[in-house]
Amino acid sequence: MSGYRLWYWPTIQGRGEFVRLALEAGGIAYEDCARHEGVEAMMRDMESRAPRAPFAPPYLAVDGHAVAQVADILLYLGDRHGLAPSSITERYWVHQLQLTVADIVTEAHDVHHPVAMMDYYEDQKPEAARAAAPFRAERMPKFLDHFEAATRVHRGDWIAGAQWSYIDTSLFQLVAGLRYAFPRRMAALAPRYPGLAALHDAVAALPGVSAYLASERRLPFSEEGIFRHYPELDAE
Repeated sequence: MSGYRLWYWPTIQGRGEFVRLALEAGGIAYEDCARHEGVEAMMRDMESRAPRAPFAPPYLAVDGHAVAQVADILLYLGDRHGLAPSSITERYWVHQLQLTVADIVTEAHDVHHPVAMMDYYEDQKPEAARAAAPFRAERMPKFLDHFEAATRVHRGDWIAGAQWSYIDTSLFQLVAGLRYAFPRRMAALAPRYPGLAALHDAVAALPGVSAYLASERRLPFSEEGIFRHYPELDAE
């Protein structure tokens, strides 16, 4: 298959999904390599790139080198494929928003793994319950308020103006993930965020995204990824 070689864990959406959605929306050819070649092949590929190897997947293999970190990958794709605004001010604002998405993604993950990433959730359930309460009450609204304000900067469907950009697909994934992980809390907060709801639906209706969501390539959310639904961690 011609196009980019995307490397990420093959059984979960995870952080790789933010990259996949932008590629799918843009109609950009790519191969989801670890799904076809396996995790061991991914680890060998990473090792072969020393001393400039990515710290961790996801990364894109392109032109003999690797572009890693979600925000950096999307910045690269935005510049190369027109998935970002042409204005430098707008382009770096979109990148700034993407880095803020990375912040809440990390916090959402740390709710169910507040003690140690490599330990099972069952080994840190009391600590997770303690972490979930302030995340629901304080951190989710703080981040979502920020992103809702971004939806009001320009008129129309998209964050950065007349055309969709990678931050739109990323906010789609963030909203979808939080709805999965914290359905009761997101339902209670929904009246505060009409702009984000409309953005989510507009992204879902993009032809490339709509086809992807209906395909087998869109893996479901699960309790192995970043956004995990544990009912005991959710509340209004």
